[in-house]
Amino acid sequence: MKDILTIALIQSELVWENSEQNRKAFTQKINSISNAVDLIILPEMFTTGFTMNATKVAETMDGKTIIWLKNIAKEKNAAITGSLIIKEDGNYYNRLVFIYPSGEINTYDKRHTFTLADEDKVYTAGSKKLIIDFKGWKICPMICYDLRFPVWARNNNDYDLLIYVANWPKPRIAAWTTLLKARAIENMSYVIGVNRIGVDANKQEYSGHSVAFDLLGEEISTIEPLQNTIETISISKETLTKTRTKFSFLEDRDRFRIMNSE
Repeated sequence: MKDILTIALIQSELVWENSEQNRKAFTQKINSISNAVDLIILPEMFTTGFTMNATKVAETMDGKTIIWLKNIAKEKNAAITGSLIIKEDGNYYNRLVFIYPSGEINTYDKRHTFTLADEDKVYTAGSKKLIIDFKGWKICPMICYDLRFPVWARNNNDYDLLIYVANWPKPRIAAWTTLLKARAIENMSYVIGVNRIGVDANKQEYSGHSVAFDLLGEEISTIEPLQNTIETISISKETLTKTRTKFSFLEDRDRFRIMNSE
């Protein structure tokens, strides 16, 4: 088990529907990380932006971006995560991939597809929550719109870190920061949100506001809005354990089981 987990949050502009250019840009950013990190977090749909043109830009699980991610993880000796558009068995998914330095892959398909943008008409929603075991840390990754649904994120004392990767527009950014803080407090968990910046082809503006909170909802990052930048933070398993022992709020949680709509 590793007590201190060091994490790089990459807040970046994205080139619309251009996987090659986005991989190139992220390679430069990742190579600029001089200190050792355990985990690198990229935004939602980091190779394309939040597009509904899945047939044009979808990749496969043995495609160029997955190969690139494996190479990055190996070279940096760090796990890397973010979401991209994957075609599998005739369906399209907004899929988060978590790549270990060994090349092992865990995946999570976005459960709450964003109906306001017709994401539900293009992408197949996932049905399974993912808990990752990484260096003694339990990590629960989710994607953007999932943030609005606290039941799906409820911590049954089975994770230590909750991650959201996003393309969350500027007009609703107050909800982004408020809900991330709420998820940290109610789940007694570290919470990290990594959002993009810039303007996409649909004229949606993104201001970033990538952020990390501790178990009590205190902000532990200083990343600035609108900045194309990387911030490295460290979180402590000892602090998490001591805080949960002192404030045993999770022990009083409601027990329930989520039933799939199908």
